[in-house]
Amino acid sequence: MTFDLAVRGGTVVTATGRLRADVYVQDGRVAAVLDPNSPESADAVLEADGRFVLPGMVDTHVHLMEPGDSTREDFPTGTRAAARRGVTTIVEHTHGWPLTDAGRFQEKRHHLRDRSYVDYAFAAHVFPEHAGEIGSLWEAGVTFFKIFTCATHGIPAVTPEILLEVFEELASLDAACLVHCEDDVMTARNERRLKAEGRIDPGVIPEWRSREAELAAVGSAALLAKVTGVRATVAHASSADVVDLIQRERATGSPIVAETCPQYLYIFESEIHEHGPFRKFTPPARIRSAEDQDRMWNAFNDGSISHLSTDHAPSTEAQKREGTIWECHFGLPGLDTTVPLMVDAALKGRTSLERLVEAYAQRPAAQYRLHGKGRVEVGYDADLVILDPDATWEITNEDVVSRAGWTPYAGRDVRGCVETVLLRGRVIEDGAPPQGRFIPGPGS
Repeated sequence: MTFDLAVRGGTVVTATGRLRADVYVQDGRVAAVLDPNSPESADAVLEADGRFVLPGMVDTHVHLMEPGDSTREDFPTGTRAAARRGVTTIVEHTHGWPLTDAGRFQEKRHHLRDRSYVDYAFAAHVFPEHAGEIGSLWEAGVTFFKIFTCATHGIPAVTPEILLEVFEELASLDAACLVHCEDDVMTARNERRLKAEGRIDPGVIPEWRSREAELAAVGSAALLAKVTGVRATVAHASSADVVDLIQRERATGSPIVAETCPQYLYIFESEIHEHGPFRKFTPPARIRSAEDQDRMWNAFNDGSISHLSTDHAPSTEAQKREGTIWECHFGLPGLDTTVPLMVDAALKGRTSLERLVEAYAQRPAAQYRLHGKGRVEVGYDADLVILDPDATWEITNEDVVSRAGWTPYAGRDVRGCVETVLLRGRVIEDGAPPQGRFIPGPGS
């Protein structure tokens, strides 16, 4: 037969190894992965000799602010940033317009039709007063439920007694959740104390969102996950101490797993003092020493950290400067830089391309049951990234596609560059209309 497309001569990278092979695409899916000398023909050919061929990355923690006030980010801009750097599937939830019932789910789905350059799914927020909507949201098609254990970003806290009830219901549905773990009582007490002292310096951030508050909430969530059996992920695990706690709980039977983000592998806690609002995110950066950083990379490499995300939550430079350190927006842009940073780390020996594929494509797709995503295998969507391992370049603010227009990694020299990205067998080209599709959740 003649295939629709052949990606020829590249080295295919999987979670377990590498293979020089031709990848054949038919009807948007991988139809064959064959020896380069195979005689099959195709209507179109992409030459990938000397290049790596990876699956499109799957980012399951993204905030694009739509519907609602999209001055910080909108779907076309955010998904263009994702596509340009090799992310072809996202799970999105905005705190400014949270999904709390099935009606809002349908409204959002209608609003975003033909506005995404990558395939996308939705997460819903769990509000205590809307906990009765979980079943209808699951049936409507959300991919997972986002839970906050502290009041943050305008989202109310789910306290432990409510969290137990929510976990029980999610477990009965076999629905997954992503838990932002910071203890509400401790963070509120820290905030009262620091404000009473008149503190407005950037150093309030790691004191307000303390290590102890995160560890306390992680321990509680892990215990309740063990009791209920819910499929839970700790969002943005910030330190090796948090990861170690999760691993100890897993050893006793808890199903909870850890997600982390590049900021917890790269950014030092001390940077808050120089950069202020441009390092304000929560949990904050925790690295204090080279040893701390090594422990996080080791946890990433040995699989103690299940998967990687960006927690892409951009604000423009002007928005970051609005108000004091207390009032300015939390969050960092990340879709423009995560693949470049991690590819650079792999090519320089800090991690491996195989581990990147596992942590940023295969595992998140499996954790949230995004069928057809995260692998270069027959039957999977032909979401492919062609990577030039020899290119070197500098990350700059001017190169950021996100509406943020800046990155905390500006000035870093990196090796490896994404050359071509395919979504379901079609090259994502600048200027072409969005081709991203909505992915219904497992309960729909």
